[in-house]
Amino acid sequence: MMSPKQVLEMAKEKGARVVDIRFMDFPGIWQHFSVPITELDESSFEDGFGFDGSSIRGWQHIHESDMLVIPDADTAKMDPFFEVPTLVLIGNIVDPITRAPYSRDPRYIAKKTEAYLTQTGIGDVVYIGPEAEFFIFDDIRFESGRHQAYYMIDSKEGIWNSGRDEFPNQGYKPRHKEAYFPVPPMDKFQDIRTEMMLTLQDLGIDMECQHHEVATAGQAEIDMRFKPLLQMGDQMVWFKYVLKNIAYRHGHTVTFMPKPLFEDNGSGMHTHVSIWKDGVPLFAGDKYAGVSQEALYAVGGILKHCKALCAFTNPTTNSYKRLVPGFEAPVNLAYSSRNRSAAIRIPMYSSSPKAKRIEFRTPDPSCNGYLAFSAVAMAVIDGIENKIDPGDPLDKNIYDLPPEELAEIETAPGSLEEALAALREDHAFLLKGDVFTQDVIDRWIQYKTEQEVNPVRLRPHPHEFFLYYDI
Repeated sequence: MMSPKQVLEMAKEKGARVVDIRFMDFPGIWQHFSVPITELDESSFEDGFGFDGSSIRGWQHIHESDMLVIPDADTAKMDPFFEVPTLVLIGNIVDPITRAPYSRDPRYIAKKTEAYLTQTGIGDVVYIGPEAEFFIFDDIRFESGRHQAYYMIDSKEGIWNSGRDEFPNQGYKPRHKEAYFPVPPMDKFQDIRTEMMLTLQDLGIDMECQHHEVATAGQAEIDMRFKPLLQMGDQMVWFKYVLKNIAYRHGHTVTFMPKPLFEDNGSGMHTHVSIWKDGVPLFAGDKYAGVSQEALYAVGGILKHCKALCAFTNPTTNSYKRLVPGFEAPVNLAYSSRNRSAAIRIPMYSSSPKAKRIEFRTPDPSCNGYLAFSAVAMAVIDGIENKIDPGDPLDKNIYDLPPEELAEIETAPGSLEEALAALREDHAFLLKGDVFTQDVIDRWIQYKTEQEVNPVRLRPHPHEFFLYYDI
């Protein structure tokens, strides 16, 4: 833990001339503003900095716009990209009059989740380990107007460019679904991914690996080592920031959009979860796949609430282009030790009690990490508190099941609209401990419906012209 005094000493040692204050907006985009280093003293960590909350998506109305962001000393890092040495501090949002934490601040929700876990007595830390996939493209163009709509993606790795005159075209472009994971020259982004991984490591973020992913056109994955929920929420915003900026610096662009390519793999974010108490892993035991009864109850909690969870873990209309039944997507509301089409997998890489965890495979990286990780943790807690039975594991090949047996397996929502409807009906587990307030639930549903569901629903799809123009 760093103190304000230590932060000031760090800033002086690093030659920082600017302080960048950052916080997460409601949908999940990192926001920032900068002040001279002379404006930062020990009192700043109590007094905070004012800003206009009405300009932040999903937050305050214009008549109640003034808000404060209070820097968290423990989040201090030096920005790796700015030309002028800049100290970065992540802040918590409070009301300037009452000094009460702001209910719609995603980071505050994550803090309350950790506090609630301790309050229940179940454990004292929930570890989160996300495996975020993404694409590195060379070029992206898109437009959505009243009389036209299109997108154009390009990549030197895209198999669609196998016939392009590149003076010379040297081939080595991974075929659809065959990019997991060949060495260079087929893999053209090894050095960039390594730079991303090592930059994150230099920021104090423990890294595990990086590799190419299944899809053509530069799909990739970089994994961070599991950390407590709030810390991982902070790391997730740094993760996206670093990857986008390094790609940008090299003339590329990174997207965490779940399904940018037709007929190739989308980007998921398999999320590993475990609970510990007094330094002991709660999920290790002698039940199925070497886990404890508490772990199975945790699985039951996620499966019971999965449709509502998807409103936070898969929060875009595009998310459901990836979550399509009948393909490899983890949409089946079941668990297994090896079946990757199940929503929950119990990894079998290690028999060590410390490695025992559950892997929720449905989420994708378009989510707001603070909200998604918190919602999943609350479902886990609910499962343990209420001893929710997850049923039998699904160890059969889902594609070999007869139709009558397949029909008995529920699936994840088929659209964002369906996920929001599920959240509207099933959110009492999120309200426990005042972690998610009713205002947060209502505003999330309203924002997503008005800003994303309806605008997509109202627009003709380009493929509809291909299908119907000559009718």
